[in-house]
Amino acid sequence: MSGRHPALLRAQAFASRFGLQIPVLMAPMAGASPVALAKAVAQAGGMGALGALLMEPAAFEAWVTRYRAEGGGPLQINLWVPDPPPRRDAAHETALRDFLGRHGPSVPADAGDAPLQDFHAQCQALLAVRPTAVSSIMGLLPPAFVAQLKAAGIAWFATVTTVAEARAAEAAGADVIVAQGAEAGGHRGAFEAEVARDQAVGLFALLPQVVDAVQVPVVATGGVADARGVAAALLLGASAVQPGTALLRTPEAALNPAWAQGLVAATPEGTRLTRAFSGRWGRALATAYVQAAAAPGAPEPAPYPVQRGLTAAMRETAAAAHDLQHLQAWAGQAAALAPALPAGEVVRGLWAGACELLG
Repeated sequence: MSGRHPALLRAQAFASRFGLQIPVLMAPMAGASPVALAKAVAQAGGMGALGALLMEPAAFEAWVTRYRAEGGGPLQINLWVPDPPPRRDAAHETALRDFLGRHGPSVPADAGDAPLQDFHAQCQALLAVRPTAVSSIMGLLPPAFVAQLKAAGIAWFATVTTVAEARAAEAAGADVIVAQGAEAGGHRGAFEAEVARDQAVGLFALLPQVVDAVQVPVVATGGVADARGVAAALLLGASAVQPGTALLRTPEAALNPAWAQGLVAATPEGTRLTRAFSGRWGRALATAYVQAAAAPGAPEPAPYPVQRGLTAAMRETAAAAHDLQHLQAWAGQAAALAPALPAGEVVRGLWAGACELLG
């Protein structure tokens, strides 16, 4: 990796700091970060990733063991910072269960009781497996855990969606800020669920202002899906990029075929922010269910994680049937740019193309 452009030199310094050959990080997508994909990204010179939100500590310890045994390199593991306990409304949940029963199988009365993983236990397991970096979304890591990470030599990558969040994360000890634009597929990493949609800022407005607001390196994520996006992010001050949707059509991602095919035809306006799957705002393909959930008269989604529990039967049935209209089909606004190529080829192409553009 070489280049005289200041943006390339900055990116090269970031890569060297974290043991990378190229400054491309796989987005840590919960439920969509198989070992094969993370390993391919790392072996291409970038950083592999695991979205561990839904995993018991033993499960992601086993994932990391396999990743390393198969030759994986630098690794980021991501956790959500837990929200306060949700407010429950039995009558409203009954209405939601009736609504969801019209889009899938009947919903059990206790479906909304789905528990979260033990966040403290997950944190302690992270210290044990010692990834290159621990990343956070939905808030700041507890100070005591941040101190433990620093003592262990593990970097903290804090995902933010506003300038104020970036400043707060740096003050709390984040080593790297991941600036997530509203173009991003999947969940928005906003600290406050109630304002996530109203404060949805596009990456190329957010990124330079976050860069100006903090002293630590900034990684750009959200809508970065080709070399032009990488070059633009670096010119705006990013030290690295973190593609997510751009990797979903790779064979290593092993995506549900209906979801993968849906990405091919996606347009930027064919995605929308929705709470209909989990109760937290995320960007998905505007499928029949997503549109029905946003229609007048539809019951408002329950808070996270109640909504996630209520929709579980629908999502699982749709996945088994390859039914795109009811799948949890997360997609960024640049989804149509995602190539159906091996992940290593995608990652290397992103960086080589950006170097050529900036050369």
